Amino acid sequence: MHPSLASVSIERYIYRSMNPTPFFPAFRSRLAPMRCRTAQALRRVRAHTLGQLESCFDSWLPADLFPKASQGDNSRDRLYTRHRTFWCMLWQALNPLASGREVVRQLQAVFALEAGPKLSHEDSAYCRAKKRLPLDGFVRALAATARHGQQRAPTGAALQGRPLKAVDGSVLTLPDTPSHRKAYPPLQCAKGPRFPMMRVVVLFCLASGAIAALAQGSWNDSELSLLQTLLSQLARGDILIGDRGFGGYPLIGLLQQCRAVDFIGRSPRRVDGRRRTRRLAPNDWLIRWNKGSTPSPWMEAAQWESLPGQMTLRAVKGCCHRKGFRVRRVTVITTLLDPERYPAQDILQAYLWRWRLEMTLDDLKTTLQMDTLRGRCPNMAQKELYARLIAHNFIRGLLVEAASSHQVPLERISFKGSLDALRHFSQAMSRVRTQKRRRQLWKQLLETLAADQVPDRPGRREPRAVKRQKNKYPRLSKPRHQFRDRPKRSVRRTKARLRRLRPM
Repeated sequence: MHPSLASVSIERYIYRSMNPTPFFPAFRSRLAPMRCRTAQALRRVRAHTLGQLESCFDSWLPADLFPKASQGDNSRDRLYTRHRTFWCMLWQALNPLASGREVVRQLQAVFALEAGPKLSHEDSAYCRAKKRLPLDGFVRALAATARHGQQRAPTGAALQGRPLKAVDGSVLTLPDTPSHRKAYPPLQCAKGPRFPMMRVVVLFCLASGAIAALAQGSWNDSELSLLQTLLSQLARGDILIGDRGFGGYPLIGLLQQCRAVDFIGRSPRRVDGRRRTRRLAPNDWLIRWNKGSTPSPWMEAAQWESLPGQMTLRAVKGCCHRKGFRVRRVTVITTLLDPERYPAQDILQAYLWRWRLEMTLDDLKTTLQMDTLRGRCPNMAQKELYARLIAHNFIRGLLVEAASSHQVPLERISFKGSLDALRHFSQAMSRVRTQKRRRQLWKQLLETLAADQVPDRPGRREPRAVKRQKNKYPRLSKPRHQFRDRPKRSVRRTKARLRRLRPM
Protein backbone atom coordinates (compact mmCIF):
# COMPACT_ATOMS: atom_id res chain seq x y z
CA MET A 1 0.00 0.00 0.00
CA HIS A 2 1.20 3.50 -0.83
CA PRO A 3 2.34 5.48 2.28
CA SER A 4 -0.06 8.31 1.48
CA LEU A 5 -3.01 5.86 1.28
CA ALA A 6 -1.96 4.26 4.56
CA SER A 7 -1.89 7.64 6.30
CA VAL A 8 -5.34 8.47 4.91
CA SER A 9 -6.81 5.20 6.20
CA ILE A 10 -5.30 5.80 9.64
CA GLU A 11 -6.74 9.30 9.73
CA ARG A 12 -10.19 7.96 8.77
CA TYR A 13 -9.99 5.34 11.55
CA ILE A 14 -9.04 7.99 14.14
CA TYR A 15 -11.78 10.32 12.88
CA ARG A 16 -14.46 7.63 13.03
CA SER A 17 -13.41 6.48 16.49
CA MET A 18 -13.54 10.04 17.81
CA ASN A 19 -16.64 11.00 15.83
CA PRO A 20 -19.48 8.43 15.91
CA THR A 21 -21.55 10.41 13.32
CA PRO A 22 -19.20 11.16 10.40
CA PHE A 23 -21.80 11.36 7.58
CA PHE A 24 -24.05 14.21 8.74
CA PRO A 25 -21.77 16.90 10.14
CA ALA A 26 -24.63 19.40 10.36
CA PHE A 27 -26.51 17.10 12.78
CA ARG A 28 -23.40 16.03 14.67
CA SER A 29 -24.18 18.03 17.78
CA ARG A 30 -27.64 16.45 18.02
CA LEU A 31 -26.75 12.86 17.12
CA ALA A 32 -23.52 12.52 19.09
CA PRO A 33 -25.16 12.27 22.57
CA MET A 34 -27.18 9.23 21.37
CA ARG A 35 -24.16 6.97 20.76
CA CYS A 36 -24.37 5.13 24.13
CA ARG A 37 -28.12 4.97 24.63
CA THR A 38 -28.38 1.45 23.22
CA ALA A 39 -25.94 0.05 25.76
CA GLN A 40 -27.71 1.96 28.54
CA ALA A 41 -31.07 0.56 27.45
CA LEU A 42 -29.70 -2.97 27.43
CA ARG A 43 -28.33 -2.51 30.95
CA ARG A 44 -31.72 -1.27 32.11
CA VAL A 45 -33.51 -4.25 30.59
CA ARG A 46 -31.06 -6.68 32.17
CA ALA A 47 -31.50 -5.01 35.54
CA HIS A 48 -35.27 -5.45 35.50
CA THR A 49 -35.09 -8.80 37.29
CA LEU A 50 -34.61 -9.86 40.87
CA GLY A 51 -31.07 -10.39 42.09
CA GLN A 52 -29.76 -11.15 38.56
CA LEU A 53 -30.20 -14.87 39.14
CA GLU A 54 -30.35 -15.43 35.39
CA SER A 55 -26.80 -14.12 35.03
CA CYS A 56 -25.66 -16.98 37.30
CA PHE A 57 -27.85 -19.86 36.16
CA ASP A 58 -29.27 -18.99 32.76
CA SER A 59 -26.69 -21.20 31.02
CA TRP A 60 -27.98 -24.19 32.98
CA LEU A 61 -31.41 -23.99 31.32
CA PRO A 62 -32.55 -24.47 27.69
CA ALA A 63 -32.53 -21.33 25.58
CA ASP A 64 -36.12 -21.86 24.37
CA LEU A 65 -37.58 -22.61 27.80
CA PHE A 66 -40.41 -20.05 27.79
CA PRO A 67 -40.70 -18.59 24.27
CA LYS A 68 -43.19 -15.89 23.39
CA ALA A 69 -46.45 -17.35 22.12
CA SER A 70 -47.72 -16.36 18.67
CA GLN A 71 -51.30 -15.96 19.86
CA GLY A 72 -53.38 -16.38 23.00
CA ASP A 73 -51.77 -16.29 26.42
CA ASN A 74 -48.24 -14.86 26.68
CA SER A 75 -48.45 -13.33 23.18
CA ARG A 76 -48.64 -9.69 24.29
CA ASP A 77 -45.69 -7.54 25.37
CA ARG A 78 -46.32 -7.37 29.11
CA LEU A 79 -44.27 -6.16 32.03
CA TYR A 80 -44.49 -9.64 33.54
CA THR A 81 -43.02 -11.59 30.67
CA ARG A 82 -42.57 -15.35 30.81
CA HIS A 83 -38.85 -15.01 31.40
CA ARG A 84 -39.20 -12.42 34.15
CA THR A 85 -42.06 -14.25 35.88
CA PHE A 86 -40.12 -17.53 35.90
CA TRP A 87 -37.05 -15.97 37.51
CA CYS A 88 -39.23 -14.10 40.00
CA MET A 89 -40.71 -17.44 41.04
CA LEU A 90 -37.22 -18.88 41.47
CA TRP A 91 -36.18 -15.87 43.55
CA GLN A 92 -39.27 -16.42 45.67
CA ALA A 93 -38.36 -20.11 46.04
CA LEU A 94 -34.89 -19.16 47.28
CA ASN A 95 -36.58 -16.80 49.76
CA PRO A 96 -39.41 -19.04 51.03
CA LEU A 97 -40.79 -16.44 53.44
CA ALA A 98 -41.22 -13.85 50.67
CA SER A 99 -44.76 -13.19 49.48
CA GLY A 100 -45.94 -12.10 46.07
CA ARG A 101 -46.26 -8.54 47.36
CA GLU A 102 -42.55 -8.53 48.21
CA VAL A 103 -41.72 -9.63 44.66
CA VAL A 104 -43.72 -6.68 43.32
CA ARG A 105 -41.98 -4.29 45.72
CA GLN A 106 -38.59 -5.49 44.54
CA LEU A 107 -39.54 -4.99 40.91
CA GLN A 108 -40.89 -1.52 41.70
CA ALA A 109 -37.62 -0.58 43.38
CA VAL A 110 -35.52 -1.87 40.46
CA PHE A 111 -37.72 -0.15 37.87
CA ALA A 112 -37.54 3.13 39.79
CA LEU A 113 -33.75 2.85 40.01
CA GLU A 114 -33.33 2.19 36.28
CA ALA A 115 -36.06 4.57 35.07
CA GLY A 116 -38.25 1.68 33.98
CA PRO A 117 -42.03 1.50 33.57
CA LYS A 118 -44.40 1.99 36.45
CA LEU A 119 -45.87 -1.10 38.10
CA SER A 120 -49.11 -1.52 39.96
CA HIS A 121 -48.89 -1.82 43.73
CA GLU A 122 -51.08 -4.93 43.72
CA ASP A 123 -49.69 -8.42 43.11
CA SER A 124 -52.67 -9.64 41.09
CA ALA A 125 -50.84 -9.14 37.77
CA TYR A 126 -47.90 -11.20 39.05
CA CYS A 127 -50.26 -13.97 40.17
CA ARG A 128 -51.98 -14.02 36.77
CA ALA A 129 -48.58 -14.14 35.06
CA LYS A 130 -47.60 -17.17 37.16
CA LYS A 131 -50.87 -18.85 36.23
CA ARG A 132 -50.17 -18.32 32.51
CA LEU A 133 -46.81 -20.13 32.66
CA PRO A 134 -47.05 -23.66 31.19
CA LEU A 135 -46.19 -26.51 33.54
CA ASP A 136 -44.10 -28.39 30.97
CA GLY A 137 -41.52 -25.60 31.07
CA PHE A 138 -40.90 -26.30 34.75
CA VAL A 139 -40.50 -30.03 34.00
CA ARG A 140 -37.88 -29.27 31.34
CA ALA A 141 -36.08 -26.86 33.63
CA LEU A 142 -35.90 -29.46 36.41
CA ALA A 143 -34.44 -32.08 34.06
CA ALA A 144 -31.93 -29.59 32.63
CA THR A 145 -30.61 -28.51 36.03
CA ALA A 146 -30.28 -32.14 37.10
CA ARG A 147 -28.27 -32.98 33.97
CA HIS A 148 -26.00 -30.00 34.56
CA GLY A 149 -25.21 -31.09 38.11
CA GLN A 150 -24.71 -34.71 37.09
CA GLN A 151 -22.26 -33.78 34.33
CA ARG A 152 -20.11 -31.75 36.73
CA ALA A 153 -20.22 -34.26 39.59
CA PRO A 154 -17.25 -36.64 39.93
CA THR A 155 -17.85 -40.26 39.00
CA GLY A 156 -17.31 -42.73 41.83
CA ALA A 157 -15.15 -45.82 41.45
CA ALA A 158 -17.50 -48.11 43.38
CA LEU A 159 -19.88 -50.45 41.52
CA GLN A 160 -17.94 -50.09 38.26
CA GLY A 161 -18.63 -46.35 38.17
CA ARG A 162 -22.25 -46.84 37.17
CA PRO A 163 -24.76 -44.00 37.79
CA LEU A 164 -26.58 -44.34 41.11
CA LYS A 165 -30.16 -43.10 41.43
CA ALA A 166 -32.19 -43.14 44.64
CA VAL A 167 -35.97 -43.03 45.01
CA ASP A 168 -38.08 -41.98 47.95
CA GLY A 169 -41.45 -40.48 48.70
CA SER A 170 -42.83 -37.81 50.98
CA VAL A 171 -46.10 -36.04 51.80
CA LEU A 172 -46.78 -32.30 51.57
CA THR A 173 -49.63 -30.24 53.01
CA LEU A 174 -51.79 -27.96 50.87
CA PRO A 175 -54.18 -25.10 51.70
CA ASP A 176 -57.72 -26.14 52.55
CA THR A 177 -59.51 -25.07 49.36
CA PRO A 178 -62.31 -26.86 47.44
CA SER A 179 -60.08 -27.47 44.40
CA HIS A 180 -57.36 -29.01 46.56
CA ARG A 181 -59.88 -31.17 48.41
CA LYS A 182 -61.16 -32.48 45.09
CA ALA A 183 -57.73 -33.22 43.63
CA TYR A 184 -55.97 -34.27 46.87
CA PRO A 185 -58.51 -35.66 49.36
CA PRO A 186 -57.37 -35.25 52.98
CA LEU A 187 -56.73 -38.10 55.36
CA GLN A 188 -60.07 -38.89 57.01
CA CYS A 189 -58.73 -40.67 60.10
CA ALA A 190 -56.62 -37.71 61.26
CA LYS A 191 -57.63 -35.78 64.36
CA GLY A 192 -58.23 -32.05 64.20
CA PRO A 193 -58.27 -30.07 60.93
CA ARG A 194 -57.91 -32.23 57.83
CA PHE A 195 -55.81 -30.59 55.14
CA PRO A 196 -55.37 -31.87 51.57
CA MET A 197 -52.24 -34.02 51.26
CA MET A 198 -50.01 -34.35 48.20
CA ARG A 199 -47.82 -37.42 47.87
CA VAL A 200 -44.58 -36.92 45.90
CA VAL A 201 -41.98 -39.41 44.67
CA VAL A 202 -38.60 -38.08 43.54
CA LEU A 203 -35.66 -39.55 41.64
CA PHE A 204 -32.38 -38.41 43.10
CA CYS A 205 -28.82 -38.45 41.66
CA LEU A 206 -26.41 -39.57 44.38
CA ALA A 207 -23.33 -38.07 42.71
CA SER A 208 -24.58 -34.48 42.56
CA GLY A 209 -27.47 -34.46 45.01
CA ALA A 210 -29.86 -33.02 42.40
CA ILE A 211 -33.43 -34.19 41.91
CA ALA A 212 -33.91 -35.48 38.37
CA ALA A 213 -37.65 -36.16 38.16
CA LEU A 214 -40.83 -35.82 40.18
CA ALA A 215 -44.18 -37.61 40.28
CA GLN A 216 -47.05 -36.31 42.39
CA GLY A 217 -50.46 -37.58 43.33
CA SER A 218 -52.98 -37.68 46.12
CA TRP A 219 -52.68 -39.44 49.46
CA ASN A 220 -54.53 -42.46 48.03
CA ASP A 221 -51.90 -43.01 45.30
CA SER A 222 -49.18 -45.45 46.25
CA GLU A 223 -45.51 -44.63 45.88
CA LEU A 224 -45.02 -47.60 43.57
CA SER A 225 -47.70 -46.41 41.15
CA LEU A 226 -46.11 -42.94 41.10
CA LEU A 227 -42.66 -44.44 40.55
CA GLN A 228 -43.98 -46.35 37.55
CA THR A 229 -44.55 -43.02 35.79
CA LEU A 230 -40.88 -42.13 36.33
CA LEU A 231 -39.35 -45.31 34.88
CA SER A 232 -38.79 -43.55 31.56
CA GLN A 233 -36.31 -41.25 33.33
CA LEU A 234 -34.02 -44.21 34.08
CA ALA A 235 -31.40 -45.15 31.48
CA ARG A 236 -29.88 -48.50 30.69
CA GLY A 237 -27.06 -49.20 33.13
CA ASP A 238 -28.45 -47.15 36.03
CA ILE A 239 -28.64 -48.59 39.54
CA LEU A 240 -31.77 -47.70 41.49
CA ILE A 241 -31.57 -47.63 45.30
CA GLY A 242 -34.73 -47.76 47.39
CA ASP A 243 -35.96 -48.54 50.86
CA ARG A 244 -38.21 -51.38 52.01
CA GLY A 245 -41.29 -49.96 50.31
CA PHE A 246 -39.76 -50.37 46.83
CA GLY A 247 -38.04 -53.74 47.20
CA GLY A 248 -40.92 -55.89 45.93
CA TYR A 249 -41.01 -58.52 43.23
CA PRO A 250 -43.12 -56.53 40.69
CA LEU A 251 -40.86 -53.46 40.64
CA ILE A 252 -37.60 -55.43 40.46
CA GLY A 253 -38.97 -57.59 37.66
CA LEU A 254 -40.24 -54.54 35.76
CA LEU A 255 -36.87 -52.78 36.06
CA GLN A 256 -35.00 -55.80 34.76
CA GLN A 257 -37.43 -56.52 31.96
CA CYS A 258 -38.21 -53.08 30.54
CA ARG A 259 -35.34 -50.77 31.46
CA ALA A 260 -32.35 -53.08 32.14
CA VAL A 261 -31.85 -51.21 35.44
CA ASP A 262 -30.39 -52.94 38.51
CA PHE A 263 -31.81 -52.54 41.99
CA ILE A 264 -30.34 -52.26 45.50
CA GLY A 265 -32.59 -52.06 48.54
CA ARG A 266 -34.30 -53.81 51.37
CA SER A 267 -37.32 -56.01 50.85
CA PRO A 268 -40.55 -56.53 52.79
CA ARG A 269 -40.10 -60.27 52.31
CA ARG A 270 -38.33 -62.31 54.95
CA VAL A 271 -34.98 -63.49 53.57
CA ASP A 272 -33.88 -66.84 55.01
CA GLY A 273 -30.27 -67.70 54.32
CA ARG A 274 -30.94 -71.37 54.90
CA ARG A 275 -33.01 -71.49 51.71
CA ARG A 276 -30.26 -70.13 49.51
CA THR A 277 -29.41 -71.64 46.15
CA ARG A 278 -25.72 -70.76 46.35
CA ARG A 279 -23.37 -69.33 48.97
CA LEU A 280 -21.03 -66.67 47.55
CA ALA A 281 -19.34 -65.57 50.80
CA PRO A 282 -20.21 -65.25 54.48
CA ASN A 283 -23.58 -63.44 54.68
CA ASP A 284 -23.71 -63.32 50.87
CA TRP A 285 -26.07 -65.69 49.02
CA LEU A 286 -28.01 -66.22 45.84
CA ILE A 287 -31.70 -66.79 46.42
CA ARG A 288 -34.64 -67.60 44.16
CA TRP A 289 -37.88 -65.68 44.34
CA ASN A 290 -41.15 -66.94 42.88
CA LYS A 291 -43.84 -64.63 41.57
CA GLY A 292 -46.86 -64.44 43.84
CA SER A 293 -50.31 -65.61 42.91
CA THR A 294 -52.03 -62.28 43.61
CA PRO A 295 -51.45 -59.59 40.93
CA SER A 296 -50.00 -56.30 42.05
CA PRO A 297 -52.68 -53.59 42.44
CA TRP A 298 -50.57 -50.85 40.83
CA MET A 299 -49.69 -52.82 37.69
CA GLU A 300 -51.78 -53.56 34.65
CA ALA A 301 -52.79 -57.15 33.98
CA ALA A 302 -50.61 -57.37 30.86
CA GLN A 303 -47.55 -56.15 32.76
CA TRP A 304 -48.14 -58.64 35.54
CA GLU A 305 -48.48 -61.52 33.09
CA SER A 306 -45.27 -60.51 31.30
CA LEU A 307 -43.16 -60.76 34.46
CA PRO A 308 -41.02 -63.91 34.77
CA GLY A 309 -42.23 -66.71 37.01
CA GLN A 310 -39.09 -66.56 39.17
CA MET A 311 -35.97 -64.45 39.59
CA THR A 312 -32.51 -65.12 40.98
CA LEU A 313 -31.43 -62.33 43.32
CA ARG A 314 -28.56 -61.72 45.65
CA ALA A 315 -28.96 -61.17 49.37
CA VAL A 316 -26.20 -59.38 51.31
CA LYS A 317 -26.38 -59.16 55.07
CA GLY A 318 -24.13 -56.80 56.97
CA CYS A 319 -23.70 -54.41 59.86
CA CYS A 320 -24.18 -50.69 59.35
CA HIS A 321 -24.13 -49.55 62.95
CA ARG A 322 -23.98 -45.77 63.26
CA LYS A 323 -25.05 -43.52 66.07
CA GLY A 324 -28.34 -41.89 65.24
CA PHE A 325 -29.33 -44.61 62.75
CA ARG A 326 -32.30 -46.77 63.62
CA VAL A 327 -31.15 -49.85 61.68
CA ARG A 328 -28.14 -51.80 62.98
CA ARG A 329 -28.05 -54.85 60.69
CA VAL A 330 -29.61 -54.88 57.24
CA THR A 331 -30.29 -57.48 54.58
CA VAL A 332 -30.05 -55.92 51.15
CA ILE A 333 -31.57 -57.43 48.01
CA THR A 334 -29.87 -56.68 44.70
CA THR A 335 -29.79 -57.82 41.09
CA LEU A 336 -25.97 -57.39 40.95
CA LEU A 337 -25.08 -61.07 41.05
CA ASP A 338 -21.33 -60.96 40.32
CA PRO A 339 -19.41 -60.86 43.66
CA GLU A 340 -16.11 -59.95 41.99
CA ARG A 341 -17.35 -56.93 40.08
CA TYR A 342 -19.73 -55.84 42.82
CA PRO A 343 -18.31 -56.67 46.28
CA ALA A 344 -20.73 -57.01 49.16
CA GLN A 345 -19.16 -54.09 51.05
CA ASP A 346 -19.73 -51.76 48.08
CA ILE A 347 -23.37 -52.81 47.90
CA LEU A 348 -23.91 -52.08 51.60
CA GLN A 349 -22.11 -48.76 51.27
CA ALA A 350 -24.29 -47.81 48.30
CA TYR A 351 -27.40 -48.51 50.35
CA LEU A 352 -26.07 -46.29 53.14
CA TRP A 353 -25.60 -43.49 50.60
CA ARG A 354 -29.39 -43.45 50.31
CA TRP A 355 -29.33 -41.42 53.52
CA ARG A 356 -28.30 -38.44 51.37
CA LEU A 357 -31.78 -38.46 49.88
CA GLU A 358 -33.26 -38.26 53.37
CA MET A 359 -31.10 -35.20 54.05
CA THR A 360 -32.11 -33.72 50.68
CA LEU A 361 -35.78 -34.01 51.56
CA ASP A 362 -34.98 -32.43 54.92
CA ASP A 363 -33.29 -29.49 53.15
CA LEU A 364 -36.34 -29.07 50.94
CA LYS A 365 -38.93 -29.28 53.70
CA THR A 366 -36.98 -27.39 56.39
CA THR A 367 -34.62 -24.92 54.71
CA LEU A 368 -36.75 -24.18 51.64
CA GLN A 369 -39.95 -24.75 53.68
CA MET A 370 -41.60 -27.03 51.13
CA ASP A 371 -43.55 -29.02 53.71
CA THR A 372 -46.54 -26.66 53.28
CA LEU A 373 -47.25 -25.21 49.84
CA ARG A 374 -49.18 -21.97 49.44
CA GLY A 375 -50.78 -22.36 46.00
CA ARG A 376 -54.57 -22.05 46.16
CA CYS A 377 -55.23 -24.41 43.23
CA PRO A 378 -53.55 -27.66 42.10
CA ASN A 379 -51.92 -26.03 39.06
CA MET A 380 -50.27 -23.29 41.12
CA ALA A 381 -49.24 -25.74 43.84
CA GLN A 382 -47.48 -27.92 41.28
CA LYS A 383 -45.64 -24.93 39.80
CA GLU A 384 -44.58 -23.85 43.27
CA LEU A 385 -43.33 -27.36 43.96
CA TYR A 386 -41.27 -27.43 40.77
CA ALA A 387 -39.87 -23.97 41.51
CA ARG A 388 -38.60 -25.18 44.89
CA LEU A 389 -37.01 -28.25 43.29
CA ILE A 390 -35.33 -26.17 40.55
CA ALA A 391 -33.98 -23.77 43.18
CA HIS A 392 -32.71 -26.78 45.13
CA ASN A 393 -30.91 -28.06 42.03
CA PHE A 394 -29.31 -24.65 41.59
CA ILE A 395 -27.86 -24.88 45.08
CA ARG A 396 -26.72 -28.49 44.55
CA GLY A 397 -25.00 -27.57 41.30
CA LEU A 398 -23.30 -24.69 43.08
CA LEU A 399 -22.09 -27.10 45.78
CA VAL A 400 -20.72 -29.51 43.19
CA GLU A 401 -18.85 -26.72 41.41
CA ALA A 402 -17.36 -25.43 44.66
CA ALA A 403 -16.33 -28.92 45.78
CA SER A 404 -14.71 -29.83 42.46
CA SER A 405 -12.95 -26.46 42.08
CA HIS A 406 -11.37 -26.48 45.54
CA GLN A 407 -11.05 -30.23 46.20
CA VAL A 408 -13.25 -30.39 49.29
CA PRO A 409 -15.77 -33.13 50.23
CA LEU A 410 -19.22 -32.41 48.89
CA GLU A 411 -20.90 -33.55 52.12
CA ARG A 412 -18.97 -30.98 54.17
CA ILE A 413 -20.45 -27.94 52.36
CA SER A 414 -23.54 -26.59 54.07
CA PHE A 415 -26.75 -26.30 52.06
CA LYS A 416 -28.14 -23.53 54.27
CA GLY A 417 -24.85 -21.62 54.20
CA SER A 418 -24.71 -21.89 50.41
CA LEU A 419 -28.27 -20.59 50.13
CA ASP A 420 -27.46 -17.56 52.29
CA ALA A 421 -24.25 -16.85 50.38
CA LEU A 422 -26.00 -17.05 47.01
CA ARG A 423 -28.64 -14.56 48.12
CA HIS A 424 -26.06 -11.90 49.02
CA PHE A 425 -23.58 -12.54 46.21
CA SER A 426 -26.34 -12.41 43.59
CA GLN A 427 -27.29 -8.96 44.87
CA ALA A 428 -23.65 -7.89 44.50
CA MET A 429 -23.49 -9.32 40.97
CA SER A 430 -26.53 -7.27 39.96
CA ARG A 431 -24.62 -4.04 40.71
CA VAL A 432 -21.54 -4.71 38.58
CA ARG A 433 -21.45 -3.75 34.89
CA THR A 434 -18.71 -5.94 33.46
CA GLN A 435 -18.60 -9.66 32.85
CA LYS A 436 -15.05 -9.79 34.22
CA ARG A 437 -16.10 -8.41 37.59
CA ARG A 438 -19.11 -10.76 37.66
CA ARG A 439 -16.82 -13.76 37.06
CA GLN A 440 -14.58 -12.57 39.88
CA LEU A 441 -17.54 -12.43 42.26
CA TRP A 442 -18.63 -15.91 41.18
CA LYS A 443 -15.13 -17.23 41.84
CA GLN A 444 -15.12 -15.58 45.25
CA LEU A 445 -18.51 -17.16 45.99
CA LEU A 446 -17.11 -20.62 45.29
CA GLU A 447 -14.11 -19.90 47.53
CA THR A 448 -16.43 -18.80 50.32
CA LEU A 449 -18.52 -21.95 50.09
CA ALA A 450 -15.46 -24.20 50.06
CA ALA A 451 -13.94 -22.46 53.09
CA ASP A 452 -17.10 -22.49 55.21
CA GLN A 453 -17.43 -26.23 55.85
CA VAL A 454 -19.70 -28.05 58.25
CA PRO A 455 -17.74 -29.42 61.26
CA ASP A 456 -16.99 -33.12 61.09
CA ARG A 457 -18.83 -34.78 63.99
CA PRO A 458 -18.11 -38.51 63.88
CA GLY A 459 -20.55 -40.61 65.88
CA ARG A 460 -22.95 -37.75 66.53
CA ARG A 461 -26.46 -38.94 67.35
CA GLU A 462 -29.40 -37.40 65.54
CA PRO A 463 -32.55 -38.46 67.48
CA ARG A 464 -35.93 -37.93 65.89
CA ALA A 465 -37.10 -35.39 68.46
CA VAL A 466 -37.55 -31.62 68.69
CA LYS A 467 -35.73 -29.54 71.26
CA ARG A 468 -38.25 -26.73 71.57
CA GLN A 469 -41.94 -27.36 72.02
CA LYS A 470 -44.52 -25.46 70.05
CA ASN A 471 -47.08 -23.19 71.67
CA LYS A 472 -50.01 -24.69 73.52
CA TYR A 473 -52.75 -22.84 71.68
CA PRO A 474 -55.65 -25.04 70.54
CA ARG A 475 -55.97 -25.87 66.88
CA LEU A 476 -58.52 -24.07 64.71
CA SER A 477 -60.81 -27.05 64.15
CA LYS A 478 -63.81 -25.04 62.89
CA PRO A 479 -64.38 -22.11 60.53
CA ARG A 480 -63.40 -18.76 62.01
CA HIS A 481 -66.95 -17.49 62.37
CA GLN A 482 -67.92 -20.64 64.32
CA PHE A 483 -64.85 -21.05 66.50
CA ARG A 484 -65.05 -19.89 70.12
CA ASP A 485 -61.93 -19.29 72.16
CA ARG A 486 -61.41 -21.33 75.27
CA PRO A 487 -62.14 -19.26 78.42
CA LYS A 488 -59.18 -18.13 80.49
CA ARG A 489 -58.15 -20.10 83.54
CA SER A 490 -59.42 -17.43 85.95
CA VAL A 491 -62.83 -17.47 84.28
CA ARG A 492 -62.95 -21.26 84.44
CA ARG A 493 -62.07 -21.19 88.15
CA THR A 494 -64.76 -18.58 88.86
CA LYS A 495 -67.40 -20.62 87.08
CA ALA A 496 -66.34 -23.78 88.92
CA ARG A 497 -66.52 -21.99 92.29
CA LEU A 498 -69.99 -20.67 91.49
CA ARG A 499 -71.13 -24.15 90.56
CA ARG A 500 -69.91 -25.47 93.91
CA LEU A 501 -71.69 -22.69 95.82
CA ARG A 502 -74.93 -23.17 93.93
CA PRO A 503 -77.59 -24.68 96.22
CA MET A 504 -78.62 -28.23 95.44
